[in-house]
Amino acid sequence: MVELNDLVSFANDFLEVDRFRDYCPNGLQVEGRPQVAHLVSGVTASRALLEAAHEAGADAILVHHGYFWKGEASPVVGIKQQRLKLLLTHDISLLAYHLPLDAHPRVGNNACLGLQLGLSVEGQFGDAGGVAIGLHGCLEVPLKPADFARHLAATLQRTPLHVAGESTTIRTVAWCSGAAQGYLDAAADLGVDAFVTGEASEQSFHIARERGVHFFAAGHHATERYGVAALGDWLAEQFGLRHTFIDIENPI
Repeated sequence: MVELNDLVSFANDFLEVDRFRDYCPNGLQVEGRPQVAHLVSGVTASRALLEAAHEAGADAILVHHGYFWKGEASPVVGIKQQRLKLLLTHDISLLAYHLPLDAHPRVGNNACLGLQLGLSVEGQFGDAGGVAIGLHGCLEVPLKPADFARHLAATLQRTPLHVAGESTTIRTVAWCSGAAQGYLDAAADLGVDAFVTGEASEQSFHIARERGVHFFAAGHHATERYGVAALGDWLAEQFGLRHTFIDIENPI
């Protein structure tokens, strides 16, 4: 068991949250009971995750996608009221880390995605909130584009959208989890064979074809499952907590 304030302070320092200009508050978003023995993690603080965490006996919930996003309506009504009421009624804390979790070199979404895909890391790219959060590197053994697509599907359990590029094999890859399709040009500037992210926009098709880069949209949720689970494991190890990762299915 750990004091909630100590857990939050440690996580904030570990993820260096003060380095980022983010679109939401990072750290403690909803305060619950003062001690934490069981930490539940998940990608998004949906009602389904909150209910599952409560059923599991969570003292605190750790997510990548929390609440209070820049530009969202302030009134606590509708699903916002229902989610907050669930947390407050059951005295469960909510911790959320957005860009700091994308960028972290050990437990970050992109670091963990690279490990899952067997990609080495040679550098960073893609500015977000004043910090580069994307990574680039290479496969140990080059793959044909269709084989790389199958590798993504087998690893992430989701068939990716593939816009074919020019190279007949893929060795060098840039990647950035989630909705990072806007980094496609920056990835192409690196001269890589392929760029992997979570989502695609209409213009992604045209940019990929005209830049000659293989583009893979492998799922926002699918590419961001690994960082929050790794952070939960790390915090549990540091403080002797029970940690449970709950994956709420999301095909997007």
